[in-house]
Amino acid sequence: MLRLRYLDLVIYKGIADLNTEASRAYIGFVWWVLEPLLYMGAFYIAFGLGLRGGGIGMLLFLLCGLVPWKWFSSAVSNGSHTIQSNIGLIQQIYLPKYILPGIVLVTTGVKFLIILALLLVLAVGLGHGPALPWLAIPVLVLAELVFALATASLAGAVVPLVPDLGLIIDNGLIVMMFLSGIFFSVKTLTPTARILIEINPMVTIIGGFRDVLIDHHWPDWGGLGYTFLVSAGIYAVAYAIMRHFDRVYPKVMIG
Repeated sequence: MLRLRYLDLVIYKGIADLNTEASRAYIGFVWWVLEPLLYMGAFYIAFGLGLRGGGIGMLLFLLCGLVPWKWFSSAVSNGSHTIQSNIGLIQQIYLPKYILPGIVLVTTGVKFLIILALLLVLAVGLGHGPALPWLAIPVLVLAELVFALATASLAGAVVPLVPDLGLIIDNGLIVMMFLSGIFFSVKTLTPTARILIEINPMVTIIGGFRDVLIDHHWPDWGGLGYTFLVSAGIYAVAYAIMRHFDRVYPKVMIG
């Protein structure tokens, strides 16, 4: 019963944060769509047109990578500061710290679903669907959800204890972006290179969206299973750290 109340709190706080964020901008909720579109447009000009001379096909290829990546990077970046950003709430009532990254996943997840819906409309407009493999999209979303939650939780667990890790995480996300197969097809790599790069679960998730939306193939189920296993391991470590330092975080933040 108590866990259900925490879940209600996560959802309520996430929605409240979305409303607050929207109220800060004159264009409100429109910015949730406009900001990622500007972000993706800049990358398309730089990598789709500038470096590879791509057309409409390259546009969909890049968007299938950039849309899920934007959700993951935002969740991890914001999740690394989730305890600091909720210090006011923590000081008022006791909350187990492991629920705080869930608030970030609610806020970033809502924005992702809006952009994903636009991506699906674009895919249909370009003649790439819908098809039977589209039924795998919820599984891909769930796989990214659990991986983003696990990674954001680990980042959120360690950054308050060692603040300098925040800079490492932000720069690490930049490196990870270029190694996640957003701007190239992993299928073109040598078998050895592919094994190494697919250690990163985002490679499988991004590849899965391309398989489903562009090629009308089912995603790599084995790779998705690996994603769930890795996510479970990462979250177990994050949960243990947050439980161990549960009463320490407020003192560190105040100190």
